[in-house]
Amino acid sequence: MTSCKEKLDELNIVIVVPTYNNAKTIGGVLTDIKQYANHIIVVNDGSTDDTAQILSEIEGIEIITHQRNSGKGTALKNGLCKAKDDGYRYAITIDSDGQHFASDIPTFVKEIEATPDTLLVGGRNIQADNMPGKNTFANKFSNFWFKLETGVKLPDTQSGYRLYPLQLMNVQKWYYTAKYEFELEALVFASWGGVEVRNIPINVYYPPEGERVSHFRPWRDFTRISILNTILVLIALLWIYPRNFCRKLTKENIKLFINNNITHSPDSNLRITAAVMLGIFMGIVPVWGYQMLIAFAIAHVLKLNKVITLVASNISIPPMIPFLIYGSYFTGCKILQVPIELSLSNITLESVKNSLIPYVVGSVIFAALCSVAVGLVVFGLLAVFRRKKRISE
Repeated sequence: MTSCKEKLDELNIVIVVPTYNNAKTIGGVLTDIKQYANHIIVVNDGSTDDTAQILSEIEGIEIITHQRNSGKGTALKNGLCKAKDDGYRYAITIDSDGQHFASDIPTFVKEIEATPDTLLVGGRNIQADNMPGKNTFANKFSNFWFKLETGVKLPDTQSGYRLYPLQLMNVQKWYYTAKYEFELEALVFASWGGVEVRNIPINVYYPPEGERVSHFRPWRDFTRISILNTILVLIALLWIYPRNFCRKLTKENIKLFINNNITHSPDSNLRITAAVMLGIFMGIVPVWGYQMLIAFAIAHVLKLNKVITLVASNISIPPMIPFLIYGSYFTGCKILQVPIELSLSNITLESVKNSLIPYVVGSVIFAALCSVAVGLVVFGLLAVFRRKKRISE
C-alpha cells in the first residue's frame, strides 16, 4: 500500500470525493481510500444527514463544505478547482456511495504513468449483474451523443471514477452545468481542447434494489442532459468540426489538394466550378447537421468532385456565420417585403428565431446568389491558371 501512496505523491495526484447524504457509506469509502492515498479532498455538498459529523471525525482529509446542496457538478468543479489551486497535476474523482473500489486507484496510476496527461474514465462492465436498466440505457444514450460531438468512441461516458489532468484543463472556467450533466460536459470540452480521453477497466458494486441510494432524478436529469447534448451538438457542427478542418489546412495539404483535385484533375473547368457551386449552396442553406451529407450525396449523383464539394461546403465556418445569417435574413426581408429588424451587431439565437421565416426563405435565395457569384470567380480563375499550366507543360 505504501508504494501506491508514494506513487501518488510522486505523480502529484490528489483524490477528490464529492458527497451528499451518503452517511452510510462515506466513512467506509474514505477508510479504503486512505489505504492508497495521502491527500484527499472531500466536498460536502450541503448534506443534511450525519455526513458532516462523520467527516469531522476522520483525520488527514481536507473538507470543502457547501451550506446548501448545489449539485454534483458544482461539487466536482469546486473540488477540482481547489486541487488545481493547490498545485496538483492530477485529480482522481471517486463517488461516495460505495460503488467504486479504492483498490482500482493503482490501475489509474499505472495507466497515467504510461500515457501522461490523459483523461482516464473508469469503464464499468455495462452488462454486469445488478446494474440498473435505466443506467444501461442512459450510458448508451450518452455514449452515442459523445461520439457525435467529439468523434471519439467510449464504451462508458458516465462513470464518475476518473482521473483528470488538471494542468491541461481550464478548470476555473468549467462549465455551465451544475448537476449530473457536468461530467459529460467535462469530457466533451476536454476532448475539444485536445486532451486524449479514454476508458480503463474498473470494478463496480451495485447493491440490491432496496439498498441503493441515488440522487439521480430520471426525468428531470435526463431532460437536462438532453438539452445539454442538443447545445453541444450545435457547437460541434457550427464551430468544432469546421475549426478542426481549418487546422488541417497546412500549406502542404493545400498544395496537395490543388494538385490532386484541380491542377491534374481530368474534370473540365465547368465541372470543377459546378462542384464548388454545389458546396457553397449547401454550406449556406439551413440544413445544419446534414449539409455535408446532402452535398456529398448530390455530388455523387451528379458525378461531381466530392472532395471539392465538401471543402466548399465549409463556407459556414464560425467567422462567416454572422454574415451568412444576416445575408440570408436581409435577402428574405427584401423578397417578402417585410421590415428588417435584425442588426449585424446583435445577432442572437432569440432574434434569429423571431425572424425565422424571412431567414429560411432568404437563405435559399442568398445561397443561390453566393453560389453563382463564387462560381463565376472560380470559373474565371480556372480558365486563366489551368490554361497557363497546360501551356507550360
